[in-house]
Amino acid sequence: MNKWTKRALDGVTILAIFTSLSAWAQTYPSKPLKLVVPYAAGGSTDQLARAIAEPLGRALGQAVVVENKPGGNTIIGAEAVAKAAPDGYTLFMGSSASLAVNPLLYSKLPYDPAADFAGVSMLAASPLVMVVPASLPVTNVKEFVELAKRRPDALNFASVGNGNPLHLAGELFKVATGIEMTHVPYNGSAPALTALLGNQVQVMFDVVLTSNPHIQSGKLRALALTGTNRLALLPNVPTIAGSGYPGYEAGIWFAMVTPKATPAAIVARLNAEVTKILAQPDMKARFDGLALELIPGPSEEVAKYAQREQARWARLIREKGIHLEP
Repeated sequence: MNKWTKRALDGVTILAIFTSLSAWAQTYPSKPLKLVVPYAAGGSTDQLARAIAEPLGRALGQAVVVENKPGGNTIIGAEAVAKAAPDGYTLFMGSSASLAVNPLLYSKLPYDPAADFAGVSMLAASPLVMVVPASLPVTNVKEFVELAKRRPDALNFASVGNGNPLHLAGELFKVATGIEMTHVPYNGSAPALTALLGNQVQVMFDVVLTSNPHIQSGKLRALALTGTNRLALLPNVPTIAGSGYPGYEAGIWFAMVTPKATPAAIVARLNAEVTKILAQPDMKARFDGLALELIPGPSEEVAKYAQREQARWARLIREKGIHLEP
């Protein structure tokens, strides 16, 4: 066989493969899909997943079933999807924790976000809210910083676990303001908020969705937001950056991903459908109420977003010596 004949056969083989993949993509999906959420039911991640799953199922002609796999700082759910067949039938609600921060915290993970996942679409982002008990004698960030400097090491801040974005937001606040606070991790938002409401800890950088009922009831006071803009949900609450600490920014974000080798045609189909769903006016109105900004975009933007977030947090995690084991 001469080289020209071999090249011709190679070309025929490649054409056959692409034809086969194209035919597969045209018949996709032929069965229900699974959308794995690495958190318990009821939280903002779960609500976002379920809001997308229903219309996505209608658009695809097959049900999209949400499956909650909480635990291990999102590792359990992420590992399950990383090891799933790359056929477009298993999707993952990735987040800043699972796609960007975990690789910085763990020396060894059972999954690699860059190597194991293909981005489908960015979904949403949200700032956190800096909240204190109503009994704490401060009404803004400046007064809180002054109190912390008068009482060094006397203030504690809660989070939902070491290395979680809520923890990192508190550590970043310490660096930005030059104050000291003791980090107290809790196993979930409910016990952390209970401790905050009971004044066992004095501040928390929390998800807006979980703190807002207590803010509205007057039990917690919102001092500032960790993002770059104010929220319609909390119109009178300034940002930390706008309170005298320019450059401060933290928050959470979500993206849909699928196993890495999923055919490009299927990823493109999923991206197109998710983009259309997130562009619907009722979706924006629904998630404005959860302080979530919808940010759909090209599938390749997921990896770029994760890389930018890793660059943002790598130095802080290294300097603070934050390290976890799975």
